[in-house]
Amino acid sequence: MKKQDIVRLTHLKVITNTGDILSKWVNVCKSSDLKKGEMLDYDHEDKKILLANLNGKVYATDRICTHADADLSTGILTEDGVTCPLHLSTFNLKTGAPENLPAETSLKIYNVKIEQNEIYIEVD
Repeated sequence: MKKQDIVRLTHLKVITNTGDILSKWVNVCKSSDLKKGEMLDYDHEDKKILLANLNGKVYATDRICTHADADLSTGILTEDGVTCPLHLSTFNLKTGAPENLPAETSLKIYNVKIEQNEIYIEVD
């Protein structure tokens, strides 16, 4: 395959034989753009998404705190998760669940896959 024949895949839809869309994988960035201990903000349509690399594992959640609409990408990433910069609620990156008050509602989480050094998230 020649270099000019390679096309970067940015969206992949899984469609049933009835035409229903089951999932859509979106290319967010290169895996080298998100190093251990870093967070990245990403917008897809009306979704505001946070990507976080915690100890080499990449997680994706909603980016806006469920308590007071603060942008979690400006928060603090720790072993416990991401901490909101406004009222210090920490959210578990695996489950989206708040670990402490004042937040009581979980963040939506997104499936993540890494293929050929590219990070993809599954959006619906």
